[in-house]
Amino acid sequence: MKTTMDTRACIRREYFAIFFFLAAAVSIIVLHNMEVLETTFQIQHKVNSTTIIVPRVSTVPDVHRGFCTFQPLSPKDALEERLLLDSIAWPKTPVLPAPLSLEKTSDPAHSSFTILPVRGGGQWHVGDQLEVRINMSDFQGRPKKSGGDFLLARLHNQKLGAGVVGHVVDHLNGSYSAVFSLPWEGDAQVEVTLVHSSEAVTVLNRLTSEQPDRIYFKSLFRSASFSETTICNVCLRPTKQPLCNYTDLRTGEPWFCYKPKKLSCDARINHAMGKYKQNLRAIEKKLFQSGVNLKVYLQASGPANVTVLPKKKGQSEVKSSSVKSGPSGYYYQGVWRALGGTTVRQFNNSTISQCLKGKEVHMYGDSTIRQWFEYLNAALPDLKEFNLHSLKQVGPFMALDYANNILVTFRCHGPPIRFPKVPTSELRYIANEIDGLTGGTNTVVVFGIWSHFSTFPMEIYIRRLQTIRRAVVRLLDRAPGTVVIIRTANPKALMLYETITNSDWYSLQRDKVLRAVFKGLKVHLIDAWEMVLAHHLPHSLHPQPPIIKTMMDLLLSYICPKNSG
Repeated sequence: MKTTMDTRACIRREYFAIFFFLAAAVSIIVLHNMEVLETTFQIQHKVNSTTIIVPRVSTVPDVHRGFCTFQPLSPKDALEERLLLDSIAWPKTPVLPAPLSLEKTSDPAHSSFTILPVRGGGQWHVGDQLEVRINMSDFQGRPKKSGGDFLLARLHNQKLGAGVVGHVVDHLNGSYSAVFSLPWEGDAQVEVTLVHSSEAVTVLNRLTSEQPDRIYFKSLFRSASFSETTICNVCLRPTKQPLCNYTDLRTGEPWFCYKPKKLSCDARINHAMGKYKQNLRAIEKKLFQSGVNLKVYLQASGPANVTVLPKKKGQSEVKSSSVKSGPSGYYYQGVWRALGGTTVRQFNNSTISQCLKGKEVHMYGDSTIRQWFEYLNAALPDLKEFNLHSLKQVGPFMALDYANNILVTFRCHGPPIRFPKVPTSELRYIANEIDGLTGGTNTVVVFGIWSHFSTFPMEIYIRRLQTIRRAVVRLLDRAPGTVVIIRTANPKALMLYETITNSDWYSLQRDKVLRAVFKGLKVHLIDAWEMVLAHHLPHSLHPQPPIIKTMMDLLLSYICPKNSG
């Protein structure tokens, strides 16, 4: 009898222990969820503070998940990814009927904009805001009833060398508003451009969803005298052919190649862009016609310009918009004037040398960052480039001014990179390169990564930025004095090929995500988007020298602020 009672007591103790363990586990889960919810609120605040298009619709899962590999994310990163995707969700665009009629799509020739009068009457002054109403119609002149068109707006005065970007708001009914800050005195002319009709955006969205592999890559495999070439990508469609998995062990960045038939995966010696697969119907191509419905100016209904008077007594130079903080800067007399506290200095060859004396500048990214390396290499007569026997487009590059102890390097970012024949030994991810830096007050890190991700699902780009951000945080933790500068995306000239592979619409989405991901960190942005859009020179993937000079002046002003010596 005593044995039975002892056994029951033992069982009760075991049940109590199990119950205590379960209660503790539940408490831990609740506390974790509270932390996740708090993180969600913080991320929500961070993302919403940078949105551009309002209102917007939620995103939905895409078809591409069927053959694109996504590494599992931490709960915090997964929440951030979801919020970022929601923040860039475009207003709903029309489902294209079959057959598609071009006559019912947005036509810039039948659309127009109108400058709205000053609220309460009177005239415009420096520091005021100018509002423009945009009304879109189709090729038959009928007003559009839905939103989703991609519009750009600029206010400029070429004689004054002045320009500022406007903020476009979609009212989801075929009408839009463009709001401009008025930062200079004198004449100001409004310019509104239809980049893509809402119907074209539908096609661009579908291409990313259904054809994220429309640009593909290849690698050469070699052993002795035998070689094979196979297709590689982030997203590889499943076949009976086995895969070589080149996912980076440190960052988790995915990359795959179809395995050669006779060689091992270890025999891969280079990476190169393959070709572009175009899969558009003839009628869909008509949505991307230069001079018709692709980057075409809208005409004004009434005056297209205003006269801006001096600012009123006590009025600030530039007021913030009610829907978005004001522009990051503006041009005046050909010089970029940053807003937000940074004084942009004008640098010549001598002052560049003084600024960079004793510094190492490490640049990572695509050809738009390579432009900056080339600028410094040309501007500094004592900066001598080492012959690393690198391909001209690919790099890596290194230049040294021995007398002034200046080191400048460039390295392209890891795949996907559309460069020809990059040796596999030179395929480096930005996050890993940053982790290899000691950092400090004499170290400058510059990077830009956007253009080569345009054909891929946004999740791939977000995850790349998250890995880079973690590396930047680690760098600033161990060396808080390090200067980190990030280049944003910029608009470019568009023809059909450029549009399908690298449209400004794709670039804008990535630009917004980049700003949100790095918001709040001790980093500096070179706002290439506004610097190109506000300038009178044509849009270009590689901006022309005057714009590059402006970007470099801003970059050097971050490195050597005014009165810093």
